[in-house]
Amino acid sequence: MEKPRWPPGDLVIWIFILAELLAFGIFFAAYAFTRANHVELFNTYQLTLDRNAALINTVALITSSYFVVRAVASIRQDDSRRCFHWLLAALAMGTLFLLVKSAEYHHHFSQGINLSTNTFYMFYLSLTFFHFLHVILGMVILLAVALKARRGCYSAAEHTGVETGASYWHMVDLVWMILFPLVYVMR
Repeated sequence: MEKPRWPPGDLVIWIFILAELLAFGIFFAAYAFTRANHVELFNTYQLTLDRNAALINTVALITSSYFVVRAVASIRQDDSRRCFHWLLAALAMGTLFLLVKSAEYHHHFSQGINLSTNTFYMFYLSLTFFHFLHVILGMVILLAVALKARRGCYSAAEHTGVETGASYWHMVDLVWMILFPLVYVMR
């Protein structure tokens, strides 16, 4: 068995990931700066968020990342069938994330909350929706990788596509691991 390449996946995805992390980093810095200047507003409206839903989403994304790790390990062992099944499990967890987050959005929108309600909700909706779109993109990538794995297009010798999709998915998970405490927990 050959030594895994570093960084895993295609180099282009890492350039894209770094650009995405920079965009999120700027967004997080703006949130933190604004929050520091409006602590009471942010603390008050943060209490209106559903921390249980956010915790479910955190567990869903951590679990999905574990499943993606298992998919990569499976293809490295030349088991494309198992790789495909692990990717399907990861997609199921991504779907759970989208459903829970959609229910959160529905709750807020049904109460008349939108981007112009106040500064906290502007950041909350913008940050979480930007991440929501990245989850969708990550799921599209994982689905494409899963379908190729199902057709036997990857092997222990050539599985760059699986590692590329996994790298992007882990970035999506990493961003949520920062977003969750920043928006839902920190006071």
